[in-house]
Amino acid sequence: MKKYYLIVIATALLLGGAMDNAYAQSTRTPAPDKDSLNKLIAAVQQMPDSLKAHEAYLAAAGLNAASEAQYKKWIAQFPNNATVLFAIGEAFADQESPKARPYLLKAVALQPKMADAWGKLWIDAERWGDFKGGQQYLEKAKNADTNNVQYAFYYANSFRDTDTARFRTLSLEVASRFPNNTRGAQSLYWLANYTIDTLEKIKIYEQLKNSYSPLTDSWSAAGTNDYYELLLKRDPAKAVSLATSIAQMKTDGAPNKWDDKVILAQKLQRTQSLPGDSALAVLSTIKVSRYSPIKDQLILLKAKANASLGRIDIAYDSLITAFFKSPSLELHNGIVQYGAQLGKNKEQVIAELYQRLVAQAQPATPFTLKRYLTPGNASLSDFKGKVVLLTYWFPGCGPCRGEFPHFQHVIDQYKDKAVAYVGINIESEQNDYVRSFMKQSGYTFTPLEEIKDRVKGNLNNGGAAPVNFLIDQQGRVVFSNFRINKDNEPLLNAMIDLLLTHPA
Repeated sequence: MKKYYLIVIATALLLGGAMDNAYAQSTRTPAPDKDSLNKLIAAVQQMPDSLKAHEAYLAAAGLNAASEAQYKKWIAQFPNNATVLFAIGEAFADQESPKARPYLLKAVALQPKMADAWGKLWIDAERWGDFKGGQQYLEKAKNADTNNVQYAFYYANSFRDTDTARFRTLSLEVASRFPNNTRGAQSLYWLANYTIDTLEKIKIYEQLKNSYSPLTDSWSAAGTNDYYELLLKRDPAKAVSLATSIAQMKTDGAPNKWDDKVILAQKLQRTQSLPGDSALAVLSTIKVSRYSPIKDQLILLKAKANASLGRIDIAYDSLITAFFKSPSLELHNGIVQYGAQLGKNKEQVIAELYQRLVAQAQPATPFTLKRYLTPGNASLSDFKGKVVLLTYWFPGCGPCRGEFPHFQHVIDQYKDKAVAYVGINIESEQNDYVRSFMKQSGYTFTPLEEIKDRVKGNLNNGGAAPVNFLIDQQGRVVFSNFRINKDNEPLLNAMIDLLLTHPA
């Protein structure tokens, strides 16, 4: 399996309707001996309707020119057999190969009720950038197998950015129809995640917690943890109550990790009534990972405690330091707030923030990569004088497709500004998807093709996607280690505005 990870772990759960794997499995398989392979070929010829026979053959032979040639023979031999077409189409789809679609379309033409073929066409359509067509394929998959919770869930989820009322209705329906399936919990999880109204969000979290045990269902566990973190910010006393109720649940011998959450919530509750020094002492005992959703909350609480003691300059500097490491909208707003208390207007705060940022910014490692949409290459130097939003992606990357609408919504606000949007496709095997993806999706970034083993320096994505950078007009890396979603689009606005307002 090729390497894949996400900077923000929670995002890996689901962004952008991605059922597909982050990367395709390697097509290299140990060569079987000839006699064994001939037996597997014979088994398919004797039972062309047996998907297991096809899977056994492909597992042994691998997906390559020889096995594809063998399937072309079988398609000619069994012209009305949908399973033969589906088997090779599914294999290509699982490899995220553009070759999948023709086989899958022929399979459903022969057998319109083949739900899994429609399902594979849906995922494939996402890679082509045909989101509307993909949703139609997904509906056909759902209708072909009405008891398939997977298709019911993904169909409901496909409306979350386009029809929130339908998204809500269908998500609740999935949870109601499949009360014993974790997809029901997953539906409630994402419904809560995308619900804006806080009281309604809490109501859904309560339904999730009460319907699916957070100790045995991973989606309920994730949702209940999000609920807990929401309460930590909104009402620590209620967070204590929630954590205590979960900690008291029986676990059949498995460790219950909510005891630590009870202690953390109790500490935050205590700080509400403590004077500054005492609050800082308690906050200093709370340790969380750099990826913790409450990391910024703790930083802001420490700043608040320092400010209450008259140490506004310390509060101000601490937020700037944290913002440099991992920018967030909450930190940005806090910097402006404490700057005002120091007698600085917003323009002065932003100017100072900019000067501190560029003082530590380093020139971005140059690159020259092949363009997809026009002839020739593009170099980083071609974008000098512009703020560059650079993202690493590939067509099969669900989290990338989930982030693109938020990037695009922000970028559209800078059509007449010196801002460039560039995406480096890290999977050359998926090149055939790229032109179609750009045309059908409507996204406006400039797609470039990665070069294997290129020296990337401080623009290194570590073989992963999505990974993002913001580069200033002089070609310096100013921001990295950020992700953009429905909740923090203004953060990207703030970062771009910062660089546009103060060009070097």
